[in-house]
Amino acid sequence: MTGSGISKPHGGKLVNRITTKDPNQLFSISINADLANDVENIADGIFSPLEGFVMQEDFENIVSRGRLANDLPWTVPIVLDADKDTATKMKDARDVALNVNGMNFAILHVDDVYTFDKNTVASKIYGTSDIKHPGVAKTMNMKEFLVGGKIDYVKRPDETQIRRYRKTPTQTREFFQKAGWKTIVAFQTRNVPHVAHEMLQKASLNTHDGLFVNPLIGKKKSGDYKDEVIVAAYESLMQNYYPQNRCYLGTLHTEMRYAGPKEAIHHSIMRKNFGCTNIIIGRDHAGVGTYYDPFASQKIFDQYPDIGIEPIFFPAFFYCRKCLSFASERNCPHGAEYQESLSGTKLRAMILDKQNPSEYMMRPEVFQVLAKSNNPFVD
Repeated sequence: MTGSGISKPHGGKLVNRITTKDPNQLFSISINADLANDVENIADGIFSPLEGFVMQEDFENIVSRGRLANDLPWTVPIVLDADKDTATKMKDARDVALNVNGMNFAILHVDDVYTFDKNTVASKIYGTSDIKHPGVAKTMNMKEFLVGGKIDYVKRPDETQIRRYRKTPTQTREFFQKAGWKTIVAFQTRNVPHVAHEMLQKASLNTHDGLFVNPLIGKKKSGDYKDEVIVAAYESLMQNYYPQNRCYLGTLHTEMRYAGPKEAIHHSIMRKNFGCTNIIIGRDHAGVGTYYDPFASQKIFDQYPDIGIEPIFFPAFFYCRKCLSFASERNCPHGAEYQESLSGTKLRAMILDKQNPSEYMMRPEVFQVLAKSNNPFVD
């Protein structure tokens, strides 16, 4: 930790790859919006210490050991894939403009081109080779070559309604510093908030200075909540139920990888770079289906005592009609007949049917956000 209590960046230095170079005369390739988001994340230091797409030595260490070649914890490889012809042209060009939606926005300085085994990557990162897993499916659809090298970021996309809460680590660290927070708890989410989420967050505020609510904005699987709905729901919740001087809302623009425990570490490193000292890791963090043990994302932290951000583990919360309060299995002795538990499947069905959930499941202000949407879910 630094003297202020705010976490040091991962690797000790906050990366900054913002430049004013002109990319328009270079050989150019097009990439999708999700990858463009991650190029911006590299440039802003959200992925510190990465300065670009990982090269082969780091890639192989991430896959095999969950660490960079220098032994620093890192569990999700940030890569650019290309077919053979494009990879050859990129290697020959050395400096390549990256293009999204017709705009050259960054420069990749190509230092490495290499192949990889998709089955090995899928099984090591996602713990399965089942093509039904969204992360495995993405891996199997990747092109056969990976191109590594540092990036320079030239031009940000136009400001949009969904980007208005996007924060850089420089911005969050300045905010935490000015607020005088020495202990900052991050909350990762890809869902609209229900009351159990609120209880987790408020429980952490009992013992920490500030809460950084950091919804993930980007590609998600079918059935997840839409980005704009998540943001609007948290706006409403925090405005009506949170102390304004103890909470901060900022969005993280990257795709969900559904890598379970490996992604829990990845999420923690990003929040460490934002300046957080702690992160809430709940049951089945970043999981999907039944691919992971419900507590795998908590147990993996035993392998990373050097990660530099402290996880906070919480059990599942429910409302106990006997205790007349929110509780967990750790502090409530009553049976399931008294428990009002939150089922994501049940809640989704109620929302689609425009049924108002119990006040013990979802705040009415949050439900109103969902009720106004024709379809709050990703198709």
